[in-house]
Amino acid sequence: MKSGPAEFRRTTPVLVLGLGNILLGDDGFGPTVVGDLAKRYNYVNDLVEFLDGGTQGLDLLGRIADRAALLVLDAVSTGRAPGSVSVLKGQEVLRFATSRPTTAHEGNAGELLATAAFLGELPEQCFLVGVEPKSVKIGLGLSDDVHRSLRPALEKAQNILDMLLADLVEPAHA
Repeated sequence: MKSGPAEFRRTTPVLVLGLGNILLGDDGFGPTVVGDLAKRYNYVNDLVEFLDGGTQGLDLLGRIADRAALLVLDAVSTGRAPGSVSVLKGQEVLRFATSRPTTAHEGNAGELLATAAFLGELPEQCFLVGVEPKSVKIGLGLSDDVHRSLRPALEKAQNILDMLLADLVEPAHA
């Protein structure tokens, strides 16, 4: 057991969480987009944390707690055409997460979000930018359909993050 001074880690108000497994084709969408988004916002380290959550599932609960906002980036099966980008916010995120069974390739995002909500740790401002996967079979790299959706998904995530940052810098007056 390691002893020594406890490390203090200040929680940033916003968490951008990329979920998925890069070894399962299009399921690597979340980790890919969170990395690309982080490069565009390297100046907001005290306001935003960018995290590649992989497939850690419930192990991420502690990372969600005490945040003002959460933006999840993930491959999500909605039944739409491969590469379709979906944006959900607020209760839509929770309804979507709890309305379908999760699978191993999804990293249990639904279970994570539902548990956070049950524990009262899901931030009030919650968003999900997802893309419909074409293939979640073993293999590196995104399908052409999902690769083509990277720019539109990144733009949607960036718009949400810009809005969240504007709210933090200039809170709405009551």
